[in-house]
Amino acid sequence: MKIYIAQLNPTVGALAANAEMIRRAYAEGVAAGADVVLVTELAVTGYPPLDLLDREIFVNAALETRDALASMTGDVTLVFGCITRNASWCGKPLHNAAIVARSGKIILEQHKSLLPTYDVFDELRYFEPGRSVGVVEIAGVRAGIAICEDFWFDDEILGTKIYCRNPIDELARQGAQVILNISASPFNSGKRRSRYDLFSRIATRYDVPLVYVNQVGGNDELLFDGSSIVIDAKGRTIYCAPAFEEHSALVQLEGAPCESVLVLPIDAEIGMALNLGLRDYIRKCGFKDVVIGLSGGIDSAVTAAIAVEALGAEHVTGIAMPSPFSSQGSVDDARVLAENLGIAFHTVPIGPIYQPYEDAFNALFGNTTFDLTNENAQARIRGNILMAWSNRTWSNGTRAMVLSTGNKSELAVGYCTLYGDMAGGLALLGDVYKTMVYRLARWLNRGRAVIPESSITKPPSAELRPNQTDQDSLPPYDVLDGILKLYIEERLEVDAIVAAGYDRELVVRILRMVDTNEFKRRQAAPTLRVSNKAFGSGRQMPIAQRWRRE
Repeated sequence: MKIYIAQLNPTVGALAANAEMIRRAYAEGVAAGADVVLVTELAVTGYPPLDLLDREIFVNAALETRDALASMTGDVTLVFGCITRNASWCGKPLHNAAIVARSGKIILEQHKSLLPTYDVFDELRYFEPGRSVGVVEIAGVRAGIAICEDFWFDDEILGTKIYCRNPIDELARQGAQVILNISASPFNSGKRRSRYDLFSRIATRYDVPLVYVNQVGGNDELLFDGSSIVIDAKGRTIYCAPAFEEHSALVQLEGAPCESVLVLPIDAEIGMALNLGLRDYIRKCGFKDVVIGLSGGIDSAVTAAIAVEALGAEHVTGIAMPSPFSSQGSVDDARVLAENLGIAFHTVPIGPIYQPYEDAFNALFGNTTFDLTNENAQARIRGNILMAWSNRTWSNGTRAMVLSTGNKSELAVGYCTLYGDMAGGLALLGDVYKTMVYRLARWLNRGRAVIPESSITKPPSAELRPNQTDQDSLPPYDVLDGILKLYIEERLEVDAIVAAGYDRELVVRILRMVDTNEFKRRQAAPTLRVSNKAFGSGRQMPIAQRWRRE
């Protein structure tokens, strides 16, 4: 069997554009001599379509697109993802389906059996699970059809059994000689390896080759890495598509073992994911440019460098906004960064803007105290200037989105200012811990030194008062990030975190800071998910609540 794997980047809701992408892939597969062309999960609607599925006009348009795609097929089989209606008298109104079409007809409509509802997934909100699976003959081979989560049943690997069905076992019992899986599996660091381990076990257990095509690109907070693979019946990878880029290829079920997906170091993997996610977020939201406040620090430097790699220097503007507390070194670092990147650069001193605020505060409060109120006012002045730049660019057609520069460590403990440094349309580093920001800086400097060495080595500081450093309020970032990872991503509690080597009093303080700053995070700009537990739709914590572990 010759299989054309089309690792595509659909846009949610862009039915006509997505359909044209599928038609083009089908034509290329036919020309290449394929027996079957595989396209990703929900490729017609884009994944995830969310509450667009509540709109009947959208559902009808998607179904019309599905039928048009099926009608244009010839002798070569096309397998693509689309919604379809639930014909039963009960249950959710739709199915998440793999459409198998040939000779102008739909010959099989395979409904997704396992519908995830954990973390960022909420498929049971919209879809009724499939009740049965079936095989279809393609080029003389009995092929089982599965969709994404249908592979994720293995409690031996996953450590928990959340589904009572095993669709792959059912397909194997029906004599499937190959299993074709169309997927939209979101990326998080380390998941590419866990996929490979899981799929290899499945292929070996059932003595059947697996073909897996995965969506690529970014849709809102979710990033999709592609990394489509073919695994033979012995569990060996015989084809692996590149990560984080659209790619198509003709593959066969026989082949020599090749290098698996485990080839990217974590900093490169996250950097490439953010690059792709930013480019798609800007493009799919209808923007062209971005504007970034350049402080001379590491976070804004990494944000700007990724933006240049994703969009090109001509689409990035940096604005330095020094206050009376900004060091000359920071101003110089911001300028050097802009020069190294080749981006437009402007300097707007905020001292003359800030002074009337301080005068007003002194009059209002009846004293000359300098505290957090004054620090936050500076951050909000900067946010206003950046938003003003964004607003003005709409009149000249360049449409620049503000990128906020805060990292996950800061968002976790509330070390950020509402309507100030949190202002923006996207928090690019909002799921990247500070220690990883430093690693990304080194990765971004892999070809040449675009980020000044002083931005990497100097003590981090918001520079909102004299001689300020982050460690005035926070523990060293390697300590802070270690605690945060154990709490947020591994869901450990105080005793277990202390047992990992951290001071109990500090752990209690940090966890309290995380718990009490949900109100800030809920108002933050969307972020790109690169961990297995990001601040976003996958972490649903109440804001107004009184749970305190002590």
